[in-house]
Amino acid sequence: MSDRDLDVVVFGATGVTGRSVAAYLAERSAEMPLRWAAAARDTSKAGRILGDAGVEPTETIVADIGDRSSLAAMAARARVVLNLVGPYTLYGRPVIEACVDSGAHYADLTGEMPFVRRMIDEFDGPAAAAGIKVVQTCGFESLPPDLLVMLAADTARARWDETLATVDLEVTVTPPPGVPRPSDGISGGTIQSMFAVTGDEDAELIADPAALIADATAASAVRSTSPITIAPRRGPNGAVIAPMAPAAFINPAVIQRTAWLLASAEGKPLQPFRYREGVVLGGSSVSLPVRWGIAGVLSGTQAGFRSIAAARPAIRRPIASALRRIGPASGFGPAGERLLRWTWAISVQAHTTAGREVRTTVQADGHPGYLATARMLAEAGLLLAEDGATPARGGCLTPGAALGSGCIERLARADMHFSVSP
Repeated sequence: MSDRDLDVVVFGATGVTGRSVAAYLAERSAEMPLRWAAAARDTSKAGRILGDAGVEPTETIVADIGDRSSLAAMAARARVVLNLVGPYTLYGRPVIEACVDSGAHYADLTGEMPFVRRMIDEFDGPAAAAGIKVVQTCGFESLPPDLLVMLAADTARARWDETLATVDLEVTVTPPPGVPRPSDGISGGTIQSMFAVTGDEDAELIADPAALIADATAASAVRSTSPITIAPRRGPNGAVIAPMAPAAFINPAVIQRTAWLLASAEGKPLQPFRYREGVVLGGSSVSLPVRWGIAGVLSGTQAGFRSIAAARPAIRRPIASALRRIGPASGFGPAGERLLRWTWAISVQAHTTAGREVRTTVQADGHPGYLATARMLAEAGLLLAEDGATPARGGCLTPGAALGSGCIERLARADMHFSVSP
């Protein structure tokens, strides 16, 4: 890619998360040689929005999801394209096609697993042959969980030459003080993505932990060893573990694909492990009934989402269409100070096949679904743009398989701090 005049292009830089990605790249460009562009259908509007935020890209270029030639021109100039235009089920494929055809690495924030599987089926071979990385689910879902589990597996192999048998992942989020706001939770873009999944032709894939594994034998082993569970459960010290938010149907398939990709790269069969995750609802004993109630509501909501996805197309497609009309649009989400004063942590407690324990943790600042996601996606883009900074493999990859454990120190720049317990 030595002939590319742009290191990173942000397609969709005017949305809530896109603006944060652009701001991060602008900050990093003051510290390192970096040529980056914001790509949008209306460059004057994009320039005005970014200018109001105090962000000045190297260049603002035209790219329109309905104009294939503009997407090809964008991808031909870039080492990496960061795509923030969703729902990806509706708008993602032309951007991936342009990147693979033009030889640019690609990353996005989708959690739409049926779409991810179709992109694997269509583009994994061509991308691998060209040495191009197509990296999806590269935000809070699923970059930190994927890297934490991979770090635990690497540690178990280095210490004892053992593989993992069980993995329990828990997320703890501390919001800023004050009264919560509706926009603090799930973004309009995320909600629209979830509704797009329910109307997808392959919507039933969301409940499959092996949805992203092409090998039938390995996929069958994962399904029997690690089905996706959404029931709330009791955690240590009186905590209640609720299903993962915004959806429990993203991380499991990504993490299992990473394990399969890495095993395949070594010429070894997959050794499946039981994976379980959730959000920690802590508090006093007095609040225990309330916390169980919240966990039950979250579990019921996700069970309903899974039921709709499993219904016949004649039933779920009208439901999905109606939900898209009444739900908040992309762009709905927190801004300003509401992005900053969050803290969160993810911990993994893993056990090897011999019963030895490994603990890995990441601690971070910033709203997990907006600010932190933007920082980690932007830093991932910078890593992909650097020669030799990531493993020399191509194809439709998970964050862990694409970036490798060597990226962990760099992610500290994005306020993500990983550690392994002694």
